Amino acid sequence: MRSSNHLIGMVNFLTFLLSIPILGGGIWLSSRANSTDCLRFLQWPLIVIGISIMVVSLAGFAGACYRNKFLMWLYLVAMLLIIAALIGFIIFAYAVTDKGSGRTVLNRGYLDYYLQDYSGWLKDRVSDDGYWGKISSCIRDSGACRKIGRNFNGVPESADMFFQRSLSPVESGCCKPPSDCGFSYGNETFWMQGGGMVGANPDCMLWNNEQSMLCYQCSSCKAGVLGSLKKSWRKVSVINIVVLIILVIFYVIAYAAYRNVKRIDNDEPAGEARMTKSHPSHFHL
Repeated sequence: MRSSNHLIGMVNFLTFLLSIPILGGGIWLSSRANSTDCLRFLQWPLIVIGISIMVVSLAGFAGACYRNKFLMWLYLVAMLLIIAALIGFIIFAYAVTDKGSGRTVLNRGYLDYYLQDYSGWLKDRVSDDGYWGKISSCIRDSGACRKIGRNFNGVPESADMFFQRSLSPVESGCCKPPSDCGFSYGNETFWMQGGGMVGANPDCMLWNNEQSMLCYQCSSCKAGVLGSLKKSWRKVSVINIVVLIILVIFYVIAYAAYRNVKRIDNDEPAGEARMTKSHPSHFHL
């Protein structure tokens, strides 16, 4: 029984360590929610799951140390629910970020983003006028577009240099007009209408060189936020999948050890019942 308790205790300790990358992923999403992605509800499920794994692991560790079968049982039940919640979160994250990506632009190092390329619940959430007001204010206050400017020895970045840059989805969608508008480059956030007709893209009319306006009300900006969210969620989901696989393995080990503890407590050594059936007792009158 002691070896089984030691095994359960070790599994609980390792499970506790596994909660750290999940909690770290939630905190990383939280930091991006305050600066780049600007959606503040997405990180909470991960943070709650990470903290839950920590608490449940400590309970299971205490149960193994003090040979408390109730705490061991509680660990197994709670961890099963946590694993189910983590699976649900991973499926949800992939489902809502399944469609949509940036479009390549000829002779440009960056991608352009279009809202019609996205669909589903997350697009509807971001596109909601009331919710978008908060998101656009967050992007503006974060200074994402202000940070896009570059100088080389006091000389502003040229158009050719800017066109070869790899911009983030938010920088591309919110800080410059869409490429199909045909505007001429002044600097990173100042663009002049060319001599020809303005492009048919409605965002062309929404672009404003006023630094507090730019393209914050453009559909391309909303698409840029969706593109940024997709990249963030996919990075975190990869870590979550690896952690999930290890969690399931640890759970199976802990469950087998718990069954062994119960069998020993019930005075049923492993294999005894099977041998009794194979070699029944003979009684002689």
